Amino acid sequence: MAHKEPQQIERYIKKFIGIPFDFYIHLDKKINRESFDYLAKIPQVYFVSKRIPVKWASYNFLNAEIQSFREVLASGIPYDFISIMSGQDYPIKPVSEIFEFLEKKPEKNFISFEDDGVWWNQAISRINKYHFTNFEFRGRYWIQHVLNSLLPARKFPLPYTLYGGPRAMCMTISKDCAAYILDFIESNKRLRRYLRFTWGADEFVIPTLIMNSKFRETVINDNFYYIDWSKGGASPKTLTIEDYNLLLASDKMLARKFDIKVDSKILDLLDDRIVDR
Repeated sequence: MAHKEPQQIERYIKKFIGIPFDFYIHLDKKINRESFDYLAKIPQVYFVSKRIPVKWASYNFLNAEIQSFREVLASGIPYDFISIMSGQDYPIKPVSEIFEFLEKKPEKNFISFEDDGVWWNQAISRINKYHFTNFEFRGRYWIQHVLNSLLPARKFPLPYTLYGGPRAMCMTISKDCAAYILDFIESNKRLRRYLRFTWGADEFVIPTLIMNSKFRETVINDNFYYIDWSKGGASPKTLTIEDYNLLLASDKMLARKFDIKVDSKILDLLDDRIVDR
């Protein structure tokens, strides 16, 4: 899932060259693709052909993930796993270890979620209130406020226990699980209509569908990502050189988020001491 910094994405992808991973890049439709086109010349790299215009925390972010599932599954390549990653991720362990770990865990699904707790105290408003984040028309937030003032609380349209969390966007799931999610959302118009008026749906919809299905028995509640939410707010901390020792000590395999315009030195240090050891 990408919207900026093609050089950073290139650096990330090239860590995996020689390892049997393919990359499918969904580039936000609002972004000019020209500066990203050269990435398709890298072995194992494809672009998702149907691009979705994405707004942060909008339904279209989830829609773009589902479109990416659709194109990966339609490729006919017998992948074992599909991972959702952002363009601001980076490995903090040798990529060969990531491959070897997954090779030993066939048919498992690695997602990160909470079914109660502090996160849900705030996030429940994503479920029971109207959100117009996915729309662009003038006055949308005024209408959102009026609707939430006058109408009863919304209810999730399925009789499911809800699962989600601040680390839920990044995941690695089996091909069969991805196909289940795609089919479920495509065949459930009522769910899609409900999700258009939610906020941050990508952080609860997929975990909820998985944990209310037969795939729950295959779930490991860990997406092996290091993410620092210590600063609060709706976005994780951008990792810099000051986080280096914490990354070294972590048992996670990947981390987010990084920004080469904020601090590229941290990626240099990771390459020197961890990734290429």
